[in-house]
Amino acid sequence: MVAELGSFTRAAEELHVSQPALSSQIAVLEREIGARLFDRLSRTVHLTPAGRAMFPYAKASLAEAQRGMSATRQTAGLEIGELHVATVHSATLGLLPRPLRLWRQARPRIQLQLHEHRHGDELQAAMSAGEADVAIGPTPSNWYGPLTNLGSEELVIAVSNDDPLAQRRGPLELNRFADRSWVHFAPGHGLAEALDNACSKSGFSPKVALRVEQTASAPLLAACGLGPTLVPASIIPENFEGRIFATSPATIRTMAVYSRPNGDMLTNAFHDFVAAKIELMPAYVYSLLHSRK
Repeated sequence: MVAELGSFTRAAEELHVSQPALSSQIAVLEREIGARLFDRLSRTVHLTPAGRAMFPYAKASLAEAQRGMSATRQTAGLEIGELHVATVHSATLGLLPRPLRLWRQARPRIQLQLHEHRHGDELQAAMSAGEADVAIGPTPSNWYGPLTNLGSEELVIAVSNDDPLAQRRGPLELNRFADRSWVHFAPGHGLAEALDNACSKSGFSPKVALRVEQTASAPLLAACGLGPTLVPASIIPENFEGRIFATSPATIRTMAVYSRPNGDMLTNAFHDFVAAKIELMPAYVYSLLHSRK
């Protein structure tokens, strides 16, 4: 401003500061740089060679700061920004595609960074460490920020069409599969724990045919006849080639959307939007559960 107006007094008036305060700030800057930036004449001020060298960089820095302020205001108005969303693998497959698509249609200039985790405990730890803005997954324990309960997500048994129990109708007890070898999950995977716990409640420990790391692989391998598996109903593909059954009693896990404390307007808007759009049981999965192929 001083360089453009050629006057400390006029620059101070434009910036709404006192002329001595502005002169003092310039003097501090000159001491840090180790060179004079202005030749102070009686009626005007001119840039020195050092000042002329610095001027384009200072002007670019000011423009960048103004762009940053504009971007911040736009984010506050939900026009532009970036959100970090944390979830578990199964939610990425089943629960999130539809709400993320709808959000993208409504807010195309908001960039989303998705962070996937193997277990609900890892998800909560990542949120506690500040690694994401919003989480979608199993309901955390003792969460200290905003949380919206989504309800209970049902886990179902998936088998091949030629499985000995494939022609049954209605829910099946897990202990009917006690002598089978299961399509299981890698140690540390949240669904490995869910499968083990469900089988334990039914009085047996599942034998393992193979373990998978990728959640989507389990129902496909079960449909191929490699053994039964237990997966969230929401990840069953619409063109699933096997059979699925609810368990008796039902195997469920509670799900939630939760976000960091003191979230900004964008975080809060995404939290509420996703919570309203998630479907724990897609209509086609409900149809598969109540039909015979």
